[in-house]
Amino acid sequence: MLSGLRSSSRRAVRLPASRNLRVIRSAAAIPSTSSSSPLRITASSYATASLSPSPLSTRSTVIQLLNNIGSKREVEQYLSHFTSVQSQQFAVIKVGGAIITEHLDSLSNSLSFLNHVGLFPVVVHGAGPQLNKMLEAAGVVPQFEDGIRVTDGKTLALARQLFLDENLKLVEALERLGVRARPITGGVFQADYLDRKKYDLVGKITSVDKRPIEAAIKAGCLPILTSTAETAEGQLLNVNADIAAGELARALQPLKIVYLSEKGGLFNGETNEKISTINLDEEYAGLMEQWWCRYGTRLKIKEIKELLDGLPRTSSVAIIATEDLQKELFTDTGAGTLIRRGNKLTTMSSIEGFEDRTRLEEVLSREKNDVSGYLNFLQTTNFKAYADEPLEVLAIVLPGGSPDEPARLDFFSSTKAGWLGNVADNVFNSIKKEYPKLIWSVRQGDGQLGWHFDKSQGSFSHGGQVHFWYGCEGPEEVKSLIGGFLADAGSRESGRSEGAVTGIKQQARNFSTSTRTGSRWAASMGSVLRQQRRGFASTNPNPPLGSSNATNGKPSKVALIGARGYTGQALISLINSHPHFDLTHVSSRELAGKKLEGYTKDGKEIVYQNLGVEDIRKMEENDEVDCWVMALPNGVCKPFVDAIEDVKKGKSVIVDLSADFRFDSKWTYGLPELVPRETLTKASRISNPGCYATAAQIAIAPLVPYLTGSPTIFGVSGYSGAGTKPSPKNDVSQLKDNLMPYSLTDHIHEREIGTQLGVPVAFVPHVAVWFQGIHHTVSIPLAKEMTSREIRNLYQDRYAGEKLIRVTGEAPLVKNISGKHGVEVGGFGVHSSGKRVVVCATIDNLLKGAATQCLQNMNLALGYGEYDGIPLD
Repeated sequence: MLSGLRSSSRRAVRLPASRNLRVIRSAAAIPSTSSSSPLRITASSYATASLSPSPLSTRSTVIQLLNNIGSKREVEQYLSHFTSVQSQQFAVIKVGGAIITEHLDSLSNSLSFLNHVGLFPVVVHGAGPQLNKMLEAAGVVPQFEDGIRVTDGKTLALARQLFLDENLKLVEALERLGVRARPITGGVFQADYLDRKKYDLVGKITSVDKRPIEAAIKAGCLPILTSTAETAEGQLLNVNADIAAGELARALQPLKIVYLSEKGGLFNGETNEKISTINLDEEYAGLMEQWWCRYGTRLKIKEIKELLDGLPRTSSVAIIATEDLQKELFTDTGAGTLIRRGNKLTTMSSIEGFEDRTRLEEVLSREKNDVSGYLNFLQTTNFKAYADEPLEVLAIVLPGGSPDEPARLDFFSSTKAGWLGNVADNVFNSIKKEYPKLIWSVRQGDGQLGWHFDKSQGSFSHGGQVHFWYGCEGPEEVKSLIGGFLADAGSRESGRSEGAVTGIKQQARNFSTSTRTGSRWAASMGSVLRQQRRGFASTNPNPPLGSSNATNGKPSKVALIGARGYTGQALISLINSHPHFDLTHVSSRELAGKKLEGYTKDGKEIVYQNLGVEDIRKMEENDEVDCWVMALPNGVCKPFVDAIEDVKKGKSVIVDLSADFRFDSKWTYGLPELVPRETLTKASRISNPGCYATAAQIAIAPLVPYLTGSPTIFGVSGYSGAGTKPSPKNDVSQLKDNLMPYSLTDHIHEREIGTQLGVPVAFVPHVAVWFQGIHHTVSIPLAKEMTSREIRNLYQDRYAGEKLIRVTGEAPLVKNISGKHGVEVGGFGVHSSGKRVVVCATIDNLLKGAATQCLQNMNLALGYGEYDGIPLD
C-alpha cells in the first residue's frame, strides 16, 4: 500500500483536445528546449527570455515548452481541462514563507509560466519563518499553544508589516517577468476570534469575499493574497496560511489546491519513498492505521480529507516542490503527491449484483447496440465487473480459460466525470492487480487511445482497431496473441461470431484471414514489441531487455572455469535455477574429482575437473560449450582464452570475471545498465566489471555531465572480496573492531572506473569484518549549484525501469543489500555551497558485483531475457 512508486499514468484527465483556449496577450519569447531533455525553467533562462520581444505568441511558445515536460496529448488535455472552468476556479496555491525567501525566482517563474497560457492561479502566502526571525531580532520570544502562534498586539504589528513586504516582493518579481499581479492584503477573509483568551489576535475564518479576487482576474492580474483576516469591526487577525488556503478553496471550489513544499510531497515512512497518489475513498482508513502515519503527516492528510469532502470530486490536492509545478499540473505522472477523493469501487460477478438494473442498461447502451443480447450473454458467461458506485466507469472482464491464458477486457466505458475524477485509472489498476495478463481492443480513432497505450505493454494495429495487451512475455506468446486477434477478426468478418466489444461501438471492419501469415507477422514485429510507458525511453536511454526481447528458445551449455571461489559458488546457485542454462563442466584444480554440491538441475551429478588448455581447446572444437565463464584470479585466464580463440570455427561466448580484459577494446565491457545493451546482445567476448567499479559507476554516471573535478570514492567491502586464499584482508581475527585500508592509490578499480566514465576518479578501498557487501561514499564536485532534489530526480530518471537499481532518499545500508541482486543508490547530501554532493551506493560484491552481473551478460549474449534466472528482490 502506498509504495511511493509512480504509475506511468496516475491521474490522466481525458477531454477533447480541440477545445479552444481563451485568447491571451502576446509576450516574450522563451528559448527553445530540446525535446529529448527534461525541462527545467530557471530564473536566468525564463526571466531573461520573458523580457525580449518576439513575434511568437506566448501561448504557442509556452505550449511548445510544455511539450518538453509531457506529451502533446497531455498538455492539450490539461490545458483544456483547466480552461474549462471560470478563471478563479483553476487553482488555489498556498505558498509558505520559506518558499518566498529561498525560492522566489523559481516561484515567480512558475506562476508566470501558468499566466502566459491564460491561467490565473489564486495565490495565498504566509510568512512564518520570517516572522520568527523578526521577533527574535526584536527580542520577542515566539509563543505557541497547540501549534498555533499566540499573537499579541506587538506581534501582529510586526506580522502586518512583514506580510506587506513579502507580498510586495512576490508581486514585483512577477511584474519583472511581464506578469500583472495585484496585491490583496485585506478584504477577502472575515473572521471571529479563535479563542481570544488563549491565542489573542488569532482568527477563525467565517466567510470569504470573492469579489477582490474576481476583480483582479477580470483586470488580467494574478491575485496575491496574504493570510490575514478582519473581524466585522475591522480588527486585523492572524490566520494560518494553510487554513486560509483551505477556506479559499471551499469558497472558490477550484480544480486544484496546491501546497508548495520544500520536501516536494508526502513520504512513506516505511520505505522513505514519495507517495505518488492517495485515493481517499479507497485508502484513507488503511493509511490512518499505518504506524508511520502520525504527527504532521497524519494531521495534513486528515485536514486535506476534510477539505476535499466539501469540494466536487473533480477537485484534488497536490503537495509539490516549487520547481515541479508545471510537471505536476501538465503531465499524467506528476511530480509530487496527488490526493483526491476518487470513488469507492465495487466488483460484481453476476447481473444480479448490480443494484440498479436500469442504470446498468443505460451504461451499456453507451457502447452496445444490443443491450439485451449482451445481458443474456453475461448471464451465461463467467465474468467480473468493476465499477464505481454511480457507474461513471464500468469495466467487464472475461477471465482466461487457464492461469496462463490472458483475460479479456470485454467492455470499458467512462463518462467525462469518470475521466476527470480519475476513476477510470482506479478501475484499471484494480483489474491489473487481479489479472496479470490482459488483452483488449480499441478503435483507432478513439479519443482516449493515448490512455490505452499508457496502460499497455504492447500493441498491434489491424483493420481499424488497436489491440492491446500487458503481461505477455516472449515472442512466441506474443505471436500466439496476435494470431488470436486475427483469428477473432476473421471469425467476425465471416459472421460466425459477434466478437468481443471493448467499450467502443462496433464499426464495419475489413479483416482478412490472409493476414495470418508468417511474413505479415514478421513485418509487424517491430511495432508489436515496443514499450508504451510514457517517458521511459526519454529518461533512460538504455532500457532493459526483458523476456519479450528474447531470441533464443534453446538451452545453452555452460562451462565454469574456476569454480572454487565465492563468486563461482554464487554463480552455480544462479545457474541451478536458470530456465535455459545447463551447467555441463566445472573446473577447479583443488576440488578435482569431488562431486559438485548445490547443483540439482535434472538430477545430474557433476564432478569437478581440472581442465587444462588442451582440454578446453578440444571441447571448443567439439562444440561442447555455448558459454565459457572464467572465474579465475587476475592474470591467469589468458591461456584458456587463447585456446578457445585458436579454434577458428568456435562460436562460443566467453565471460571473464577477472580484470584481464577490461581495458581491451576487442572485448565488450559488461555493465548492462550503462553500456548499450545492443552491443552486449552481439558480443562474444565480455569482460565482467569489478564489484567496486560497478557500484561506483552507478553512483557517479548520472552526474558526469555536471562534474567540475574528480570524484572521490571511499569504499568498504566485506572480507569475501579478498577471496578464499588466506590473507590479512580475510582474517576475521585481524578485522574484528577494525577497518583495514589497502591499495591507497592506483587500485585497478580506480583505473577501471575512470576509463569507463571518461573522467579521472580517486578510489580508496577498505575491508571490514562483515562477509559480503560493499558500501561506497562518493564525494562529487559540481560545476553548478544543484539541490538534493534535482540530483535525486536525475538519478531516478536515468535509472527508470532498471530492475536491479534502486534510488532512495536515505543513504543505503550494507546490511540491507547483502544477499540481494541489485545496487542501491541514495543519500544525495548537498554541501551548503550547492556545488558538491555526497552520493552513497551499496552492492553485494558476490552477486550484482560478480555472479548476477555475469548472468545478465550471459543472458544478453546468448539471446535470453536479461533477468532470466535472477531473483528480482
